Amino acid sequence: MQRNSSTLFNVVQCCSTLLLVCCFAVSAFAMNDCKASFINPVTDVNWSGVFPVEIAGVEIKGPSDELPNPDKIGSVICICNRRNNIVLGVTVSFWEPARIIETTKTPWCFPTLGGIKLQEPNPGTRQGAVSNKEGFANQNAHWMIFSVWDILDLFVDVPCIRHEGFDIAYITEIDPTWNNDLVGFLLNPEALLFANPVAQLACVADSVASTAGWSVDPLFWCMGAQGSAYPLTGNIGDRNYVNANYGLAERMIYKMNREALMWDPAVDQCGAVITPIWVKSHYKFHLIKPVRSAIMPVGRSSILWEQVKNPPWGSSSNAPDNFSWMLFRRVKCCMGKGF
Repeated sequence: MQRNSSTLFNVVQCCSTLLLVCCFAVSAFAMNDCKASFINPVTDVNWSGVFPVEIAGVEIKGPSDELPNPDKIGSVICICNRRNNIVLGVTVSFWEPARIIETTKTPWCFPTLGGIKLQEPNPGTRQGAVSNKEGFANQNAHWMIFSVWDILDLFVDVPCIRHEGFDIAYITEIDPTWNNDLVGFLLNPEALLFANPVAQLACVADSVASTAGWSVDPLFWCMGAQGSAYPLTGNIGDRNYVNANYGLAERMIYKMNREALMWDPAVDQCGAVITPIWVKSHYKFHLIKPVRSAIMPVGRSSILWEQVKNPPWGSSSNAPDNFSWMLFRRVKCCMGKGF
């Protein structure tokens, strides 16, 4: 009897010790809420996103072309006036990996840059949060110029490639319109027109379209399965944490277009133009961190791709709940010779 009691005591003691070690490990990991590996532009970018490419009406498809171009090039020969020079050439179309969007639960955390966390200048910066009961999520967001081809020193002689390099262009921690829906209303007053059941019901059709292919551009107030694009703030109603961050990344695309901080190079082949109302089919992106995903259009349901993309304890080198997204923008360009 004593031997059995001793054995039972040892088992209980071992289990208690193991539980204590596990709890300590989880707590220690949770303390490093900005842990991440530095982005590798060669291996972390899903290069299938650059396809399809069109040159003078000839389409070149990629190895896994799940997203065909939303439209075809209208003309083969193009003429443009650039800086008082007439350019005669052929029209080309391609997808450029040009921006990175971070949606982070931890303020001033940059998972793309190896988990760098800046010292918070304003202690009142709002901490990201999610409430499953209320179906509400809030994240901070960062907009980075990340011209992959320029960084890798590729296509340096191609006139259609913009040489922008790398820059942290926008952070919402210092943006008063991001955490306050009322202040954010100044950027999107037209939201009142779509705050009704009829307008929101149209987002169901947009969700179906984005799941099958591309989102519907005229329904600019919708983000497919992510719901309404308004307000252009960091507050989003969604019980699914991955889907909520997906929606906030899409809002950042719209927000940057609205504030003229990103011009659309796929509207006019002669140059980028300001688009305060975004053209959703000109953008596609994929998740880089914590776990890389496939290429997705705006509005695609996360049910199709979210599995194991945000592990509870993070990936092998990244803390959970901090996401990095690689944005591909479509480029139409007149490539030729000036006269």
